[in-house]
Amino acid sequence: MIRAAVAAAAAALVLAGCGSPAAGPTDSVVRVAAASDLTFALDGLADLLAVEHPGIVLRVTYGSSGQFAQQLRNGAPFDLFLSADSAYVDGLVAEGLARPQDAFPYAVGRLVTWYPSLAPSDPGIAGLADPSIGTVAIANPDHAPYGRAAMVALESAGLGSVVGPKLVRGENVAQAAEFARTGNADAAIIALSLVIAGPLSDQGTWAEVPLDLYPRLDQSGVVLAAAEDPASAEAVRDLILSDQGRDVLQRFGFSLPDDSP
Repeated sequence: MIRAAVAAAAAALVLAGCGSPAAGPTDSVVRVAAASDLTFALDGLADLLAVEHPGIVLRVTYGSSGQFAQQLRNGAPFDLFLSADSAYVDGLVAEGLARPQDAFPYAVGRLVTWYPSLAPSDPGIAGLADPSIGTVAIANPDHAPYGRAAMVALESAGLGSVVGPKLVRGENVAQAAEFARTGNADAAIIALSLVIAGPLSDQGTWAEVPLDLYPRLDQSGVVLAAAEDPASAEAVRDLILSDQGRDVLQRFGFSLPDDSP
Protein backbone atom coordinates (compact mmCIF):
# COMPACT_ATOMS: atom_id res chain seq x y z
CA MET A 1 0.00 0.00 0.00
CA ILE A 2 1.33 3.44 -0.90
CA ARG A 3 0.21 6.85 0.25
CA ALA A 4 1.49 10.18 -1.06
CA ALA A 5 0.79 13.75 0.04
CA VAL A 6 2.21 17.22 -0.40
CA ALA A 7 4.64 18.03 2.41
CA ALA A 8 3.30 20.47 4.96
CA ALA A 9 4.47 22.03 8.20
CA ALA A 10 3.43 20.11 11.29
CA ALA A 11 4.28 19.71 14.95
CA ALA A 12 7.11 17.37 15.93
CA LEU A 13 6.46 13.80 16.95
CA VAL A 14 6.09 13.37 20.69
CA LEU A 15 8.77 11.19 22.25
CA ALA A 16 7.51 11.42 25.82
CA GLY A 17 4.59 12.84 27.74
CA CYS A 18 0.88 12.29 27.91
CA GLY A 19 -2.25 13.69 26.38
CA SER A 20 -4.54 13.06 29.33
CA PRO A 21 -6.22 15.78 31.35
CA ALA A 22 -4.75 16.76 34.69
CA ALA A 23 -5.54 14.33 37.47
CA GLY A 24 -7.96 15.49 40.13
CA PRO A 25 -7.54 14.77 43.84
CA THR A 26 -9.68 11.63 43.66
CA ASP A 27 -8.38 10.31 40.33
CA SER A 28 -6.22 7.23 40.05
CA VAL A 29 -3.11 7.79 37.94
CA VAL A 30 -1.78 4.85 35.92
CA ARG A 31 1.86 5.36 34.93
CA VAL A 32 2.54 3.73 31.57
CA ALA A 33 5.88 2.92 29.95
CA ALA A 34 4.91 2.61 26.28
CA ALA A 35 6.74 1.71 23.11
CA SER A 36 6.97 4.82 20.94
CA ASP A 37 4.99 3.24 18.09
CA LEU A 38 1.96 3.75 20.37
CA THR A 39 2.37 7.54 20.45
CA PHE A 40 -0.89 8.26 18.62
CA ALA A 41 -2.83 5.09 19.38
CA LEU A 42 -2.64 5.74 23.11
CA ASP A 43 -4.19 9.17 22.60
CA GLY A 44 -7.20 7.37 21.15
CA LEU A 45 -7.23 4.89 24.01
CA ALA A 46 -6.97 7.73 26.53
CA ASP A 47 -10.06 9.34 25.01
CA LEU A 48 -11.88 6.01 25.33
CA LEU A 49 -10.65 5.64 28.92
CA ALA A 50 -12.05 9.06 29.81
CA VAL A 51 -15.49 7.82 28.80
CA GLU A 52 -15.36 4.32 30.25
CA HIS A 53 -13.34 5.06 33.41
CA PRO A 54 -13.43 8.82 34.08
CA GLY A 55 -11.68 8.37 37.43
CA ILE A 56 -8.51 6.95 35.85
CA VAL A 57 -5.89 9.17 34.21
CA LEU A 58 -2.97 7.91 32.12
CA ARG A 59 0.54 9.27 32.54
CA VAL A 60 2.46 7.93 29.55
CA THR A 61 6.17 7.97 28.82
CA TYR A 62 7.24 6.83 25.35
CA GLY A 63 10.55 5.25 24.42
CA SER A 64 12.27 2.07 23.29
CA SER A 65 11.07 -1.20 24.77
CA GLY A 66 14.55 -2.48 25.57
CA GLN A 67 15.49 0.64 27.49
CA PHE A 68 12.24 0.51 29.44
CA ALA A 69 12.83 -3.13 30.36
CA GLN A 70 16.21 -2.21 31.81
CA GLN A 71 14.75 0.78 33.67
CA LEU A 72 12.06 -1.43 35.17
CA ARG A 73 14.71 -3.85 36.40
CA ASN A 74 16.32 -0.87 38.10
CA GLY A 75 13.09 0.11 39.86
CA ALA A 76 11.57 2.70 37.50
CA PRO A 77 8.14 3.74 38.85
CA PHE A 78 5.64 2.42 36.31
CA ASP A 79 2.39 0.52 36.73
CA LEU A 80 1.90 -0.78 33.19
CA PHE A 81 4.44 -1.67 30.49
CA LEU A 82 3.36 -1.78 26.83
CA SER A 83 6.23 -3.30 24.89
CA ALA A 84 6.80 -3.51 21.13
CA ASP A 85 8.41 -6.92 21.68
CA SER A 86 6.78 -9.66 23.74
CA ALA A 87 10.21 -10.99 24.70
CA TYR A 88 10.81 -8.02 27.01
CA VAL A 89 7.59 -8.74 28.88
CA ASP A 90 8.47 -12.43 29.10
CA GLY A 91 11.83 -11.47 30.57
CA LEU A 92 10.30 -9.29 33.28
CA VAL A 93 7.87 -12.08 34.19
CA ALA A 94 10.73 -14.58 34.39
CA GLU A 95 12.60 -12.22 36.73
CA GLY A 96 9.62 -11.89 39.07
CA LEU A 97 8.80 -8.27 38.24
CA ALA A 98 5.33 -9.27 37.06
CA ARG A 99 3.06 -12.30 37.32
CA PRO A 100 2.50 -14.52 34.26
CA GLN A 101 -1.26 -13.97 34.47
CA ASP A 102 -0.75 -10.21 34.25
CA ALA A 103 0.95 -10.34 30.82
CA PHE A 104 -1.15 -9.96 27.69
CA PRO A 105 -0.59 -9.73 23.91
CA TYR A 106 -2.32 -6.66 22.51
CA ALA A 107 -1.10 -5.94 18.96
CA VAL A 108 1.17 -6.77 16.05
CA GLY A 109 3.28 -3.98 14.58
CA ARG A 110 3.99 -3.36 10.91
CA LEU A 111 6.97 -1.76 9.15
CA VAL A 112 6.89 0.84 6.39
CA THR A 113 9.41 2.80 4.40
CA TRP A 114 8.79 6.55 4.49
CA TYR A 115 10.26 9.22 2.22
CA PRO A 116 9.78 12.83 3.35
CA SER A 117 9.80 14.50 -0.06
CA LEU A 118 10.55 13.21 -3.54
CA ALA A 119 10.69 9.43 -3.39
CA PRO A 120 12.64 7.27 -5.83
CA SER A 121 10.72 5.48 -8.57
CA ASP A 122 10.20 2.58 -6.16
CA PRO A 123 9.01 4.02 -2.82
CA GLY A 124 9.23 0.61 -1.17
CA ILE A 125 12.21 -0.98 0.53
CA ALA A 126 14.08 -1.40 -2.77
CA GLY A 127 14.04 2.38 -3.18
CA LEU A 128 16.36 2.76 -0.20
CA ALA A 129 19.21 1.56 -2.43
CA ASP A 130 18.64 4.41 -4.90
CA PRO A 131 21.71 6.70 -5.15
CA SER A 132 19.49 9.70 -4.37
CA ILE A 133 18.94 8.33 -0.86
CA GLY A 134 21.99 9.22 1.20
CA THR A 135 20.77 8.40 4.71
CA VAL A 136 18.10 6.07 6.10
CA ALA A 137 16.83 6.39 9.67
CA ILE A 138 15.94 3.36 11.77
CA ALA A 139 15.44 2.78 15.48
CA ASN A 140 18.51 1.54 17.33
CA PRO A 141 18.45 -2.25 16.88
CA ASP A 142 20.34 -2.74 20.15
CA HIS A 143 17.19 -2.03 22.16
CA ALA A 144 14.35 -1.11 19.78
CA PRO A 145 12.27 -3.92 18.22
CA TYR A 146 11.47 -1.92 15.09
CA GLY A 147 15.17 -1.32 14.54
CA ARG A 148 15.90 -5.04 14.73
CA ALA A 149 13.03 -5.77 12.35
CA ALA A 150 14.33 -3.13 9.93
CA MET A 151 17.78 -4.73 9.89
CA VAL A 152 16.30 -8.16 9.21
CA ALA A 153 14.10 -6.76 6.43
CA LEU A 154 17.09 -5.17 4.72
CA GLU A 155 19.06 -8.42 4.87
CA SER A 156 16.07 -10.45 3.67
CA ALA A 157 15.64 -8.09 0.73
CA GLY A 158 19.33 -8.41 -0.16
CA LEU A 159 19.96 -4.75 0.65
CA GLY A 160 22.08 -5.01 3.78
CA SER A 161 25.41 -4.23 2.14
CA VAL A 162 23.99 -1.35 0.08
CA VAL A 163 21.75 0.35 2.64
CA GLY A 164 23.75 -0.54 5.77
CA PRO A 165 26.32 2.26 5.30
CA LYS A 166 23.47 4.77 4.94
CA LEU A 167 21.84 3.99 8.28
CA VAL A 168 21.41 6.55 11.05
CA ARG A 169 19.93 5.35 14.32
CA GLY A 170 17.36 6.99 16.56
CA GLU A 171 16.89 5.96 20.17
CA ASN A 172 13.42 4.69 19.29
CA VAL A 173 11.20 4.40 16.24
CA ALA A 174 9.55 7.79 16.82
CA GLN A 175 12.95 9.50 16.86
CA ALA A 176 13.88 7.72 13.63
CA ALA A 177 10.69 9.11 12.09
CA GLU A 178 11.59 12.56 13.34
CA PHE A 179 15.02 12.36 11.74
CA ALA A 180 13.39 11.86 8.34
CA ARG A 181 10.62 14.39 8.92
CA THR A 182 13.09 17.16 9.77
CA GLY A 183 15.45 16.42 6.88
CA ASN A 184 18.15 14.76 8.95
CA ALA A 185 17.61 11.57 6.93
CA ASP A 186 16.42 11.04 3.37
CA ALA A 187 14.17 8.11 4.28
CA ALA A 188 13.20 5.94 7.23
CA ILE A 189 12.05 2.44 8.09
CA ILE A 190 9.48 3.00 10.80
CA ALA A 191 6.17 1.86 12.25
CA LEU A 192 2.98 2.05 10.20
CA SER A 193 1.28 3.53 13.27
CA LEU A 194 3.47 6.65 12.97
CA VAL A 195 2.64 7.44 9.35
CA ILE A 196 -1.13 7.08 9.35
CA ALA A 197 -1.63 9.55 12.21
CA GLY A 198 0.13 12.65 13.46
CA PRO A 199 2.43 14.97 11.50
CA LEU A 200 3.60 12.35 9.00
CA SER A 201 0.08 11.52 7.85
CA ASP A 202 -0.09 14.46 5.45
CA GLN A 203 3.53 14.43 4.36
CA GLY A 204 5.77 12.33 2.22
CA THR A 205 5.29 8.92 0.65
CA TRP A 206 5.17 5.52 2.31
CA ALA A 207 4.90 1.86 1.45
CA GLU A 208 4.51 -1.20 3.64
CA VAL A 209 7.48 -3.53 3.98
CA PRO A 210 6.37 -7.04 2.94
CA LEU A 211 5.56 -9.09 6.03
CA ASP A 212 7.67 -12.02 4.88
CA LEU A 213 10.85 -9.93 5.09
CA TYR A 214 10.93 -9.58 8.89
CA PRO A 215 9.85 -11.47 12.02
CA ARG A 216 6.33 -10.82 13.24
CA LEU A 217 6.33 -7.86 15.64
CA ASP A 218 4.26 -9.33 18.45
CA GLN A 219 3.60 -6.69 21.10
CA SER A 220 2.64 -7.46 24.69
CA GLY A 221 1.88 -5.56 27.85
CA VAL A 222 2.02 -6.38 31.53
CA VAL A 223 0.69 -4.99 34.79
CA LEU A 224 3.79 -4.73 36.93
CA ALA A 225 4.10 -6.26 40.37
CA ALA A 226 5.09 -2.84 41.75
CA ALA A 227 1.93 -1.13 40.47
CA GLU A 228 0.58 1.33 43.04
CA ASP A 229 -3.03 0.72 42.03
CA PRO A 230 -3.21 -2.70 40.34
CA ALA A 231 -6.99 -2.50 39.91
CA SER A 232 -6.73 0.70 37.85
CA ALA A 233 -3.85 -0.70 35.80
CA GLU A 234 -5.92 -3.81 35.14
CA ALA A 235 -8.85 -1.63 34.06
CA VAL A 236 -6.58 0.01 31.47
CA ARG A 237 -5.42 -3.43 30.32
CA ASP A 238 -9.01 -4.62 30.00
CA LEU A 239 -9.91 -1.55 27.97
CA ILE A 240 -7.01 -2.15 25.58
CA LEU A 241 -8.20 -5.74 25.09
CA SER A 242 -11.87 -4.83 24.71
CA ASP A 243 -13.58 -4.70 21.33
CA GLN A 244 -13.44 -0.91 21.49
CA GLY A 245 -9.76 -0.92 22.37
CA ARG A 246 -8.95 -3.35 19.59
CA ASP A 247 -10.83 -1.13 17.14
CA VAL A 248 -8.65 1.82 18.22
CA LEU A 249 -5.46 -0.17 17.70
CA GLN A 250 -6.55 -1.27 14.24
CA ARG A 251 -7.49 2.29 13.33
CA PHE A 252 -3.95 3.37 14.17
CA GLY A 253 -2.26 0.77 11.99
CA PHE A 254 -1.84 -2.28 14.20
CA SER A 255 -2.87 -5.82 13.44
CA LEU A 256 -4.35 -7.91 16.24
CA PRO A 257 -2.63 -10.87 17.94
CA ASP A 258 -5.13 -13.37 16.53
CA ASP A 259 -4.75 -12.10 12.97
CA SER A 260 -2.79 -14.24 10.51
CA PRO A 261 -0.08 -14.63 9.45
